[in-house]
Amino acid sequence: MKIILNENTSLSFNMAAEEYLMKHSNDDVFMLWRAARSILIGKNQNTMKEINYDYVKEHNIDVVRRLSGGGTVFCDLGNTNFAFIVTDNQAFSDFRKFTTPILEVLRNLGVNAEFSGRNDLTIDGLKFSGNAQYKYKDRLLHHGTLLFSSDIGDLAKALNPDQLKLKSKGVDSVKSRVTNISAHLQEEIDILEFRKKINEHIKTNNPEAEFYEFTEEDIHEIKKIEAERFNTWDWNFASSPAFDGSRMEKFPGGIVELNYTVKNGKIHAIKFYGDFFSKKEIEDVEKEIIGTLHTEDAIQSFFENITLDDYFKSITADELTSLFF
Repeated sequence: MKIILNENTSLSFNMAAEEYLMKHSNDDVFMLWRAARSILIGKNQNTMKEINYDYVKEHNIDVVRRLSGGGTVFCDLGNTNFAFIVTDNQAFSDFRKFTTPILEVLRNLGVNAEFSGRNDLTIDGLKFSGNAQYKYKDRLLHHGTLLFSSDIGDLAKALNPDQLKLKSKGVDSVKSRVTNISAHLQEEIDILEFRKKINEHIKTNNPEAEFYEFTEEDIHEIKKIEAERFNTWDWNFASSPAFDGSRMEKFPGGIVELNYTVKNGKIHAIKFYGDFFSKKEIEDVEKEIIGTLHTEDAIQSFFENITLDDYFKSITADELTSLFF
């Protein structure tokens, strides 16, 4: 086994690192990683359904989709994540096997943590870890989050969608009450010491294991995967399942109600209602916008390139674009 010592705090890099270790290595691996403030979306989830888009945009929070299923995870430097990558055709869905070492570390620290439900770890009924798995040929990735000293308030703001009503055909996160591990420790330690104790425990349980740091060649290959997948809009947003959105807003030029469907990251169907004034038929706009990417830039550009006052009197491109996000 290799115990990877990885201090990179880019979420997209760490997701690429997991894929690299899974698909380009035969070694069993254990790796801890952290990410600066960011959001990790499950493979089968709708990104826009899970995040508070305005808050994420305002605070420059990265959003990345992972290869495994499960729910959404908020990452910051108070949250450490762990990954086991093994060659094993039998362990898929065996969450207890991979979470047991983590529970052992916590119990050694005097924390009464336990496995709960389908894939969670809890303390006194409060969740501090969600886990997910991904299978590729005979390789299995098990990864989980460990809330240690995360900003719980920030988590709540980033993951609560606001105003825009979305009906996703994907998998929604289950909202749970959460807690930080640090709040339950008998003796105060910081997250770096906590990570060290986990690595030491894994090493004790696997005496043949060796500590390993990524080489320049490893990093080159990881960054290639990152650029091709985890840093792309197509993967992080357009890969979302189809969804329906609706929103109504009162602007100085009148009320606009929007109903639309997105498939493959593009507007698939749309309808505008409201008491706004229109010189030309609004159906012309509805037909023309079909196929436009569901991104702020693309939708803003669309409205800026039509004679908007003919269809939405005294309503701006910024105002109309805001309805979608």
